[in-house]
Amino acid sequence: MEMDFERCYRAVDSRDQRFDGWFYTGVTSTGIYCRPSCPAITPKRQNVRFFPSAAAAQGAGLRACRRCRPDAAPGSPLWDVRADVVGRAMRLIADGVVDRDGVPGLASRLGYTERHLHRMLSAEMGAGPLALARAQRAQTARILIETTDLAMAEIAFAAGFGSVRQFNDTLREVYASAPSDLRTARGRQQGPAGAGTISLRLAYRPPLHARALLDFLAVRALPGVEAVRDGTYHRGLRLPHGTGQVALTPADGHVAATLRLADLRDLAPAVARCRRLLDLDADPAAIDATLAADPALAPAVTAEPGIRVPRVVDGFEQAVRAIIGQQVSVTSARTTLTRLLTAHPRVDHEVVATDDGVSGQQLHDQRGGGPQGGELRGFLSAEELLSLPDSGFGMPVGRREALRGLARAVVDGSVDLAAGVNREEAVRRLLALPGIGPWTANYLAMRAFGDPDVLLSSDLAVRRGAAALGLPDTPPTLDRYAERWRPWRSYATIRLWRAA
Repeated sequence: MEMDFERCYRAVDSRDQRFDGWFYTGVTSTGIYCRPSCPAITPKRQNVRFFPSAAAAQGAGLRACRRCRPDAAPGSPLWDVRADVVGRAMRLIADGVVDRDGVPGLASRLGYTERHLHRMLSAEMGAGPLALARAQRAQTARILIETTDLAMAEIAFAAGFGSVRQFNDTLREVYASAPSDLRTARGRQQGPAGAGTISLRLAYRPPLHARALLDFLAVRALPGVEAVRDGTYHRGLRLPHGTGQVALTPADGHVAATLRLADLRDLAPAVARCRRLLDLDADPAAIDATLAADPALAPAVTAEPGIRVPRVVDGFEQAVRAIIGQQVSVTSARTTLTRLLTAHPRVDHEVVATDDGVSGQQLHDQRGGGPQGGELRGFLSAEELLSLPDSGFGMPVGRREALRGLARAVVDGSVDLAAGVNREEAVRRLLALPGIGPWTANYLAMRAFGDPDVLLSSDLAVRRGAAALGLPDTPPTLDRYAERWRPWRSYATIRLWRAA
């Protein structure tokens, strides 16, 4: 990532929050690094260095500022826009792939050698994959220290460290404090009630049109999986090491998140997926500026700034939703999906407290919503869908077989629906499956793969929205007109849906 010193320094001097996460400010005279909006006195030019990542700043021997908490800044919006190897790698690292599979696993997912991947990340991010994952582990550990009463050894392994010594050394290096001092600094505040429960704030770049996000999610909410109540989005999660539940409440400058996890090693991927779901790393100023340049969209942008693209926590779930939602109403699709979910008796894990206070797991049957009827669960896995009898689908044979074909492709690895997938390759493979057409593949590119530049010009609601705004409403003419909205046509699609 190339950074212009003067532009970066002006952002620091004006404490511009829009640049938080884009870069980090290293102050050589104090040995700390900050986010651009840090309220401290602006350092002298000769004492400033700029870094493309927190890991690069840590590699230069700097520690995180205790005042502005640069490790809690929003992620760079570059990873939304960029579909190249570095962008994919950053999304996969955020999802915990290095912690679970190591650098060899990351390199294999991306199709490059470890050495070449290290060269590319070092050139762009100022740090290799291990250093980037280490920075994330340090942030995860700090969250657990400050929001739970777990023993330090438990936190070390939950955050992904290989040993307690490595955990202690890293936190002393990154935060210039021993782990016990970080816990003491939180004062007498107690962690949230319940084993495996963590409360934290998810930062974003304002503005955020929270009502549009919640409205979109509420009308599509599946009973037993998700719900929107009193301005809070609740949903069940399927995570790499177990299950979880999350409650997300948009607030001024952040989204309050309460996570309940069966396995605390899933904290980093759970946070990454919640951020992705609400599109919290987007740059609304840049997006709105591009769309507002079109007189047809300018009034909507002015009236509703900060519209985001609702993304997903589970690519397979969204693919199933998209196939079922082809050429039917949202209400009809929701009814069919609910029937599909209730056709499979599920057994998942719930977090409970054991006698020694350590997080444990208790099995419970989730048919009908779990214990007390209030537990939320993750969506069906591909394997679970394949185990359903014909009677469990409640849809035409062609659509049922399309779902089974998708599930088989996911199970055998021929189709990858993860966030770090090669978007073009994923779309090509989806189109090769029976029953999946361009609308479905492009809808998944927009919502599951995070492509910010997808226009669903053949979508009936998009065409109605275009007509309502006085825009061309046939697919070819709308496609030509929408060239002016690049690279943010996914956001234009959401606005056209709202206009409809």
